Amino acid sequence: MDKRKIHNTINLITSMIRYNFRIIFAGRFIWFMLAALAFYVFIAIRGILDGTVPDEEFIYGILLLPAMLLIFYPMTFGIQNDLDAGILEILFGIPDYRYKVWLVRLVLVFVLVSIILFGFTALSYIFLAPVNLVEMTWQIMFPVFFLGSMAFMFSTIIKNGNGTAVVMVILGVLALILLDTLDRTMWNIFLNPFSVPRNMNALVWEGITMKNRVFLFTGALVFILYGLFNLQKREKFI
Repeated sequence: MDKRKIHNTINLITSMIRYNFRIIFAGRFIWFMLAALAFYVFIAIRGILDGTVPDEEFIYGILLLPAMLLIFYPMTFGIQNDLDAGILEILFGIPDYRYKVWLVRLVLVFVLVSIILFGFTALSYIFLAPVNLVEMTWQIMFPVFFLGSMAFMFSTIIKNGNGTAVVMVILGVLALILLDTLDRTMWNIFLNPFSVPRNMNALVWEGITMKNRVFLFTGALVFILYGLFNLQKREKFI
């Protein structure tokens, strides 16, 4: 009996993973992935032609935009895809819905994006400069986790992929406008931990970076919890 339960649980998890991967890859995700690769190559070539010396700071910078593109589609259009497929009603009928379906999907999305980013980092290691593959991927995943979780939260509020995309683009533009003001503070979403300011002690910068990572991680968790809470309000989606 225990073996049968374990077997059924494994089958359930496998089916859930397959379904969620179909949702993640549905529609335009492949185009966002190709766009991310194209932006990565374009920015890298342009930076080298401008005389920039490839190092950890440079590689982090050229990977940041592709990372944003990778997380953009699955997080902004996830709820919309469920609505379009008519599957949301079924999902709301599953006990502990938010934990068994969307939480698994969030994990899958972030794992998938981290694997793709690791591949981009490996390309940088081969063609640009030797970097710590794990460290570089890990650092980039902090803003990815933050912005991806924010997009997920807004998608549960707006319940429309295009509307969520517009909101995220506006917020991204505002973040860029405030970049000069927040550049050397822990509140900078796009903070580059490998870009140590010339007039700042390395230990001080390390402390700012650590606080920034705590801020991004904590903010992402808050966004996810709020988004999952919104998904319990069945009447607002059906």
